[in-house]
Amino acid sequence: MIASLTGKIQYIASDRCVVDVRGVGYEVFMSTEGLSRLPEKGEDVFFHIHTNVREDAIVLFGFGERLEKEMFLTLKTVSGIGPKLALAILSGMQLDSLSQAISSEDIKGLTTISGVGKKTAERLCVELKDKVADFRSTTSAVSATATTLGSSSDLTDALSALINLGYPDPVAREALGSVKKQIGDETFAKMKVEELIREGLRSLA
Repeated sequence: MIASLTGKIQYIASDRCVVDVRGVGYEVFMSTEGLSRLPEKGEDVFFHIHTNVREDAIVLFGFGERLEKEMFLTLKTVSGIGPKLALAILSGMQLDSLSQAISSEDIKGLTTISGVGKKTAERLCVELKDKVADFRSTTSAVSATATTLGSSSDLTDALSALINLGYPDPVAREALGSVKKQIGDETFAKMKVEELIREGLRSLA
């Protein structure tokens, strides 16, 4: 089961991209928001991956942030919502706004998302209201950390990668904070995601 990919952007389409990992191209489906944050062709990228196995295909869904993947998996637990609709929901609303809409039972707001009718919106609210409340708390904590360290997509991805490797949020943040302190703000701001992950792991060693 593929849980993450690190490689170079080979191709970007309207709903997917191809990532070259040491000569092997992986087709990864993403939300509109996720695709908009991708670097240019040939540049390095890191994805959290959900591997969806069907009888006729193995499909990879990619996420730049761990929380986005968690929301995707949470959406899929709702009756009638498969991976494609879950991805469409993530494309139709920012993560914070989606969490807020579900928590506040904003049926009207949720039905503005393509593919989400009134019944689906109601199921989202009924089945996920309590789960999303916890998710929003986590989102706020990560946002606070991003404010302290910086807000680049590479930094966010590096933080997510360290957390995905099993390091607790505070530990991962402290490691990146130590790297920033050692090399200075200007150099830290120019580091790519792979460099941030490598130096973060070195700090944790």
